[in-house]
Amino acid sequence: MKPDITSRVDVEKLVNTFYNKAKKDELIGYIFEERLAGKWVHHLPKMYRFWASILLGEASYRGNIMVKHIELNKLVPLRKEHFDRWETLFIENVNSLFEGDVADEAKRRAGMMVQLMNFKVDKSMDKHFIQ
Repeated sequence: MKPDITSRVDVEKLVNTFYNKAKKDELIGYIFEERLAGKWVHHLPKMYRFWASILLGEASYRGNIMVKHIELNKLVPLRKEHFDRWETLFIENVNSLFEGDVADEAKRRAGMMVQLMNFKVDKSMDKHFIQ
């Protein structure tokens, strides 16, 4: 039996393992490598805070992940297949490391984020879009 996600150490393991795989992925890897080259030292702690806030109730994340992806889309067009691949990799990563209620919540939240982000990024191209 695998452990559940119960601590900040677990969240960091989840995030680090995910990004190590995502950076090498043939569909979405270039997005991470291109946009975050030399910036991983700043990006990873933000993602630790983001996921720790969602999964552990830490309330340490400050930012707007949606706006960041809408801005990113202007530089690197993000398509549904990018979001779908991100979700697949994320769920595979969770499943490879953890199991339990919090791990299930991580997968559920990832799916919800992918749906909302894909919708908002797509709609952000409309001239009448309101964030």
